[in-house]
Amino acid sequence: MRLLHTMLRVGDLQRSIKFYTEVLGMKLLRQKDYPQGEFTLAFLGYGNEEENTVLELTYNWGVDKYELGTAYGHIAIEVPDVYAAAEAIKKAGGKIIREAGPMNAGTTIIAFAEDPDGYQIEFIGENHVRS
Repeated sequence: MRLLHTMLRVGDLQRSIKFYTEVLGMKLLRQKDYPQGEFTLAFLGYGNEEENTVLELTYNWGVDKYELGTAYGHIAIEVPDVYAAAEAIKKAGGKIIREAGPMNAGTTIIAFAEDPDGYQIEFIGENHVRS
């Protein structure tokens, strides 16, 4: 078994694709409209779906906003340098909601960004300790 993808519902598919490709550097792997169901799926990631977990963006036609709720946490992305990643995201027009620095009650360096729909993305350095 392996984890295939994480799905997020988005209010503007092209805006979200632009954010994940231009700001976070993912590649659009595939996209398909489902007219009978009135939705479009787009799969993005840092590598092919056969070997990597990817992100599925779901656009339900005519829905431009979602309530995120209190159960959702964040997506985590490993980066070589959290400080550099946060600066690059800001320069590309992304929104950093927690600047790079040590996590609360720990030493792991993290930062958080927010996508156009309000979903949080955590950035963790490659050398973090996995417990």
